[in-house]
Amino acid sequence: MPNPHPQCAICPFEWSERYCRKAGGKAPENCPSVRMKETLARAQAETTSEALLPFACEASRQEGEGYAGRDQGYATVTPCKPRIQEIIEFARRMHYKRLGLAFCVGVRFEAEKVHRLFESAGFEVVSVACKAGRVPKSELGLTRDEYVDPTCEVETMCNPVFQAEAVNDCEVDLNILMGLCVGHDSLFIMHAKAPVTVLAVKDRMLGHNPMAAVYQLDTYYRYLKDI
Repeated sequence: MPNPHPQCAICPFEWSERYCRKAGGKAPENCPSVRMKETLARAQAETTSEALLPFACEASRQEGEGYAGRDQGYATVTPCKPRIQEIIEFARRMHYKRLGLAFCVGVRFEAEKVHRLFESAGFEVVSVACKAGRVPKSELGLTRDEYVDPTCEVETMCNPVFQAEAVNDCEVDLNILMGLCVGHDSLFIMHAKAPVTVLAVKDRMLGHNPMAAVYQLDTYYRYLKDI
């Protein structure tokens, strides 16, 4: 019996032939576009509501403008903007004035450049480091053998909830995550009041480029299939 839950990532049909791409397209039995009509209607009503419609429209417009050559046909479409430029443009589209930058101290040098770049683009920037608050990891119940540096008597915890509450208090319009750890990023998103987007994710081993392991999954990183 097929899995009843959506599994779009392993859809058996060629991309251009899928139901979600064209009318009358092909779909497996667990296709969410086909099976979850009530959920789709509820989501569409929310997306086109007065509260979300402007945000959804500008997000789609920004998607389109991330490519050049659109007037010459799909075959000539070429990516033309880095993500950081798209964040700036989207914030301008939404008429945002104050941005929150929640970053890991492991990318503090890059965070300074990003902070100043956003300022030069005309935004007020509120940036909060992950170690802000200087709360010991012992308050989480961790022992020294669980620290990054077990020889350290007191090690400061990452504090994404404090980061989120700090930018909330500053009433930012949009939050940008930069290099937060797995799990810490989730905690930030759970507690942030303003919308959240991601500039960079944490990957200590791969220079914050986690897709490198995916691209090499059948060669250098094949061991991941056995972990």
